[in-house]
Amino acid sequence: MNKGFVWFFVMVLCFRAEAQDLLIDRESRISFFSAAPLENISAVTQRAASALDTKSREIAFKVPIKSFEFKKQLMQEHFNENYMESDKFPYATFSGKISERIDWSTDGTYPVTVAGTLEIHGVKKPYTTKATVEVNGMSVAATAKFKVRVADHDVKIPRVVIKNIAEVVDVAVSATYRKQ
Repeated sequence: MNKGFVWFFVMVLCFRAEAQDLLIDRESRISFFSAAPLENISAVTQRAASALDTKSREIAFKVPIKSFEFKKQLMQEHFNENYMESDKFPYATFSGKISERIDWSTDGTYPVTVAGTLEIHGVKKPYTTKATVEVNGMSVAATAKFKVRVADHDVKIPRVVIKNIAEVVDVAVSATYRKQ
């Protein structure tokens, strides 16, 4: 994990009450969907942690891989043991920055671009995606959808199940930050 991300996360967790610019969400929702010829696969977690620094526009997520829940227990086991190797790579992380300036004191919906580094399965890749930030009174909601190519993060798919798992997975992210 990069040192900047770790420092940012420590700073957020330790000093959030004193820093009005730092917002956190300990129950961010991350879901993914894999459309494949034989079977669609989806999973969701609401145990991701996220931090948003409204002054610098930096944003970070830390997602426990084992927290993803599947409709079928066997899928969840294969996901953790065979594909994601969750014991070896327990977290996925993202650290990035919102490109556009936002007036955090004015309610409204802001379309933005987020660019940063996504680390999955120990492999870091740059990502840029469109997102929406909604400022509403004492909360800030952020949502984004993007695609992840499984092979880009060195996740191996055995030939036996190649038709069961899509090469590209749709990811949806949702976080709601509360202003202090």
